Formats: sequence, structure tokens, C-alpha cells
Amino acid sequence: MRRFIPVLTITLLSVVLGLGVSASATSVLIPMDETQANHLKAYGVTYKALDQGEKAQWLLNYRGGSFLIEYSPDVVNLCLMAGVSYEEISSGQVADIFRQIEVENMERVELEKAPGIAVYQPPGHEPWDDAVRLALEYAEIPYETIYDEGVLGGDLEEYDWLHVHHEDFSGQYGKFYAAFANALWYQAQVKRNEEKAKELGYKKVSQMKGDVARTMKDYIRRGGFLFSMCSAPETMDIALAATGVDVVPREFDGDPVDPNFQEKLNYDLCMAFENFDIITNPLVYRRSNIDTYPDRMVRFLNPEEDFFFLFSFSAKLDPVPTMLVQNHVSTVNGFMGQVTGFRKSLLKKHVVVLGEPDNFDEVRYIHGNLGRGTFTFLAGHDPEDYQHMVNDPPTDLSLHQNSPGYRLILNNVLFPAAKRKERKT
Repeated sequence: MRRFIPVLTITLLSVVLGLGVSASATSVLIPMDETQANHLKAYGVTYKALDQGEKAQWLLNYRGGSFLIEYSPDVVNLCLMAGVSYEEISSGQVADIFRQIEVENMERVELEKAPGIAVYQPPGHEPWDDAVRLALEYAEIPYETIYDEGVLGGDLEEYDWLHVHHEDFSGQYGKFYAAFANALWYQAQVKRNEEKAKELGYKKVSQMKGDVARTMKDYIRRGGFLFSMCSAPETMDIALAATGVDVVPREFDGDPVDPNFQEKLNYDLCMAFENFDIITNPLVYRRSNIDTYPDRMVRFLNPEEDFFFLFSFSAKLDPVPTMLVQNHVSTVNGFMGQVTGFRKSLLKKHVVVLGEPDNFDEVRYIHGNLGRGTFTFLAGHDPEDYQHMVNDPPTDLSLHQNSPGYRLILNNVLFPAAKRKERKT
């Protein structure tokens, strides 16, 4: 005969059992391997825990780059509310994990505080979305927006981490001229930038954007973290190399380029690239040969052939690049953008390659130090939309909770939280 236990008794029993588990738990482990139900939300949980003053560690190369947080009911509730997989573990289990980390290619990195995040974003509506903003909003990580006036006015000092996406720092409006010169959104973008440049005392948009790029470079040099995608990494270095040189065609600024612009470029001022050639034809949808298009189209004939490999680093000797490649897979599907790939042969020697395809003059994911700070560049537009077009709807990340490509973005968001040793300038 079946015995029926009253609902109240079941509830009380569950509470008692739950208290029994929690009483012995000293830590919450958020696994980041294939067992994790929602990798992207896990970063948000860790960020919120840090923001609430909890102590946390990033376990590099342990189960996909798991997070270990000091146990509290609040942390458990954060996981439950976000649908994030977690394990309540004892001090003995923690000691076992630490022993494994000690002898294998793994490392423990203390996470000190939730970083202050700024997203460089123009006012008004753009006909495309930003993968980083999508990731931050889905993970529920707070950020503030900043644009040219704020950057030039010194507002970057308020933030630990800066993200830049589509911006064309060369002052050519993404070179959308050939396809969208008559589009209302394009005309509004040009008008807005020209008015702002004039308001801030510049004769040309390219001069204003160049100063913004130099201000961001100085922000990094003094200890800031910059993460950038798509066209911004390329155009930032173009603007830096072209300091004092007109490389902008008449169609964008009203006067011709300097006839000797190529010889006058100063690659020493660049962050990641050198010896590149600038493309000044306003009807060609490229800014320089840093962009591997159209060469790559011969190699990658369809999306199934387009992927790149994440490098493996020594977690104990190279914890920074190790942090940036933490993932539950080592191969990431490619995705296109205004700049889909950076030309490997044009990288400066100090730049660290984090991810690249096989047997092709291209890198997709790179990192470098500059003074006391760092920059990290990821090519492409949207890790879960292979060929995201102007006016396409934004990607729904609830359908891509375990996206390896979006994990690379969120690795960078938490990277500034890591305790670091000061470097000499």
C-alpha cells in the first residue's frame, strides 16, 4: 500500500536536507565545461557576486574555466534565478581541486572587484546591433555608454573597461558610401558627426575621430582595458598611423587625400598592426589590407568551412591569455563582419595570437600590452549570426546560452576583475 506524505512534510524535509547540504558547503563551484546549462549567464552571476562583495576565483583550465565563489545563500539564489548550473562543495572538495590545479596546466586567479564598464556607442538608432551590448544585457552585467564628447572630456577615467565596436576612426563612416549614400540612417550619421566635430572645434570628422583614438590609446597606456570588435581595431590603427596626414577621400571630407599619404604613415604609433596599405577608393568597401577580404573568400567557400582554433597557453606562466581563451571547446565557428579577419603578416611582433584558422594569413582573436593596460581585438560582428546584414534583427541569446564565441566576449568583461601585478610603463 502506497504511503502519502503531506505536502507540508515534503517541504519541511526538503528544507532540512537543503540546510544539511548548505551547512557543510564552504564554496559554490560554477562549472564552465559542457555540464553548464547557461554559460553566458554564469558570467553575470560571477559579476553580481563580486559586486555584492563576495570572494571569487577563476579556475583557469579547470572544467572550462570554472568560477569558485565563497558560499552564501545569496550566491546560490543568483544561480537559481539565472538558471546557472552550480555545485555546493565542501572545504575538502575545494582542497582536492586546488591540488589538481597545482600539478596540472591550471591556475587560480583571484577576482577582486566588479569592473566599471563603458561601451563606446553613438547616440540614436543604428541599423545594426552590437554583440557586446547583447552579451552584457543577456548576462545582466551593467554598463554605461560614452561617445566622442565624453572620451575627449576625460570621462574614461571613471571606467576600468572600455568596449568599442563598429566605429570608423578614420572618419569615413564605415565606407558605406557606395551602398548607402542615399540611406536616411547614413545621412543622419554623417550630419551628426559633422555637427559634433564642429561643436568640439574640429574642421573635419577625421580629426575628431583621430583624437578620440589617441585618447583611447592613452587610456590603455595608463592602465585601462580595451576590447574591440569588427572594424574598430583596424580603423583605430589607421587613425593612429595617419596622425597629421590626410588619408580621407574627397567624398567624405571635401578635399583630396595627401598624394604622399602612404609614405607618411607612422606605424610606430599603432597598437597592433604595421606596414599596412590604406585603400582610399571611396567606392571600395575596405579601408586597408589589414582586412583579409576578399582573399579569404577563396579559402572559406561556405560557413561550414569557416572556423578558428583557440590557442592553449601555460596557465601558470601566461595567465592573461589563458583567461581570454577559457572555453568548453577549442574550436569556434567563424562569423563575418566589416572586418572578418586580421592579416597575420601585418601584426606587430609583441601581439599575442589567441585564435586563428589553419594555413591562412589571418588571425581572428589577438591581445597585446600597452603601458600598464591591455587591448584585445576580436574580428567579426556576431558570433551566432554568420553574415549579419544592415537592418537584420538582433540575435536572441536565449537561443545561444552556451555560445563559445560569446564566451570570448565575456571572458574579456571579467578579465579586468582579476588581480594583477603592476607593470612598469
